[in-house]
Amino acid sequence: MESIGPLPRSNGTAASIAVIGGGLSGLAAAHRLRELSAECVVTLYEASDRLGGVLRSTREDGYLLEHSADSFITNLPEALQLCRRLGLESELLSTLPDRRGAEVVRRGALHRVPEGFMLMAPHDAWQVWRSPLLSWRGKLRLLSECLVPRRAESLADESLASFVTRRLGREAFDRLVQPLVSGIYTADARQLSMAAALTRFWDMERDHGGLMRAVWRQRTTAASTEESIGSGARYSLFMTLRGGMQQLVDRLAATLPPASVRLSTPITRLERVGQVWRLRLSNGESVEHDAVILAVPAPQAARLLREADRPLSDELAAIPYAGTVLALAGYHQEQIQRPLRSFGFVVPEIEGREILAASYASLKFPGRAPDGRLLIRVFLGGAMRPEQLELDDAEIRRIVQHELGELIGAHGEPELFRVLRWRNAMPQYHLGHVERVARIEAAISQHSGLALAGNAYRGVGIPQCIASGERAAEHLLNALAERPANLR
Repeated sequence: MESIGPLPRSNGTAASIAVIGGGLSGLAAAHRLRELSAECVVTLYEASDRLGGVLRSTREDGYLLEHSADSFITNLPEALQLCRRLGLESELLSTLPDRRGAEVVRRGALHRVPEGFMLMAPHDAWQVWRSPLLSWRGKLRLLSECLVPRRAESLADESLASFVTRRLGREAFDRLVQPLVSGIYTADARQLSMAAALTRFWDMERDHGGLMRAVWRQRTTAASTEESIGSGARYSLFMTLRGGMQQLVDRLAATLPPASVRLSTPITRLERVGQVWRLRLSNGESVEHDAVILAVPAPQAARLLREADRPLSDELAAIPYAGTVLALAGYHQEQIQRPLRSFGFVVPEIEGREILAASYASLKFPGRAPDGRLLIRVFLGGAMRPEQLELDDAEIRRIVQHELGELIGAHGEPELFRVLRWRNAMPQYHLGHVERVARIEAAISQHSGLALAGNAYRGVGIPQCIASGERAAEHLLNALAERPANLR
């Protein structure tokens, strides 16, 4: 989309747009607004005292600590393109090549995910057959996926658990797919929507009759690449920034005039008054804008829109959320008694352990820990263990040390240990999510000068959040440009 220049109101002043929410989606939206229309007056409102939302990087005792996501995937282009436009290309880092891959826990031992197994699509039958993660019966069932008939087109959405069990068998679901997907969505697989969260695989069955058939057919085309198949953990496609994801937040913030950012400014009410949107601030102040981008979690958007559109508010409020506990542990390398052959591991629910996954942050990217040290990110909680968010730091520490001791031979006290809790931070794409989002978007389209952005709708990753904010910005600028001058 090319720059569209200033958008004057009928009284000659520049159009005014509010962005509510200073997380990644809100920052991306505000930046895109100014990128496309430098004269447009943009004001970003953030309830907390900092920008970035869950994205945050801090340094402590020589460690670089990521408070949430530590990287982004590049087969979705938005994050990489934004970094380049912001002049951050020289700061981009790829994953270190030595240990690319992931492991899965089986009966207390770590085993590599079969080479070429992309989340749920097996690309190499021989590697699947060699894997100790499945019994011979489980392997036969998985490799017979090509014989499973296509699901009837007329049937509605399907959960991850149903889809994978039907196509690959129960053991493949329990031992491989469930832990790999939970490492991304922290979700209940019995409720996670294939159509919303794992669309690529849903389409593979619809378009090709099955997952293995899709792989075979894609391999025969000239355009077939590793990136074109599935959305599993292809670690060569992940990148980060030298100084952590905070660099992206800081660079986006630096593109905004300081006076345009209002921190510690919660919005308590949003209403349409004539041709403008009126925002009521927590301090009692009222401000008016020609257009508004709501880049806040769905429950907060629901509260703000309660009076303006009750049915829309109800739809937004119906999107459930889950929380996550992230423990950061720094060890001396000699404290780890077992060899680390990957970037980390995931834990099947069937194993009955107390953690979801662990990532060896300093083996993935350089500069994350001092020489001779190892930084491990351990994940707990999620949709299946919400009670863990209420555990105190001492209990989280006990769990982490116990689990790492049994699984990788970590012994002694970590020299650094931090616990971060993200309550209600991850939207859950339950069955029917696609239809709900369609209803939300249809309702939003009836409100002139209003757009939504964020991870609650069409993807939870960093590229999807950026894309959401940028789409919202472009939509509003186009709408304002097309509005008759006397209505601006």
